[in-house]
Amino acid sequence: MRSIEWSEGSWHRQPVRAVEEPDGGLSVEPGAGSDLWRHTSYGFVHDDAPALLTPFPAGSAVEVDFRLDWTEQFDQAGVLVRVDDRNWVKAGVEVSDGQPQVGAVVTRDLSDWSVAPVPDWAGRQVTVRVSRAGDALTVRARVAAQPWRLVRLAPLAPEATAWAGPYCCSPSRGGLVVRFTGWRHGPADGGLHSPE
Repeated sequence: MRSIEWSEGSWHRQPVRAVEEPDGGLSVEPGAGSDLWRHTSYGFVHDDAPALLTPFPAGSAVEVDFRLDWTEQFDQAGVLVRVDDRNWVKAGVEVSDGQPQVGAVVTRDLSDWSVAPVPDWAGRQVTVRVSRAGDALTVRARVAAQPWRLVRLAPLAPEATAWAGPYCCSPSRGGLVVRFTGWRHGPADGGLHSPE
């Protein structure tokens, strides 16, 4: 995997602030009430979460690392894969019902949502990996050097032009700051059940 410099990305929606830290990390503050969602159950459309994106061609994978040190309802960070405002996938960790949950939202005009609790990930470095091969995105996540955990398999047309990179948002408040510690790009996984 090749490290991506923060300066290589372009912002989809500007954050309140983004600061490159002396140790190489990037601290990002999303706007109050920022979110990514389309219609389902909630009845609203939000497309104002900051995301730092680079091209994401078929046959490649992207990884993003961040420190999971937030605790407020719906605060979240991870990877956004974006085709356009009606077709995108966000995957990462979100606080819901009082604890961190690893999950994904797959949007094809309408959003869906899946989560699984990961309370032992709190306060640790999380890595989210999205691999694009054939007609699919394979989402995996892990903490520290633990084995990859399959989060989601989602469709994405092989011919679609997509961009991907770190995102964060805070639908219920202002003042969240997410510390991203790494961003990498490389070849797609060898298979659904053999990520390495």
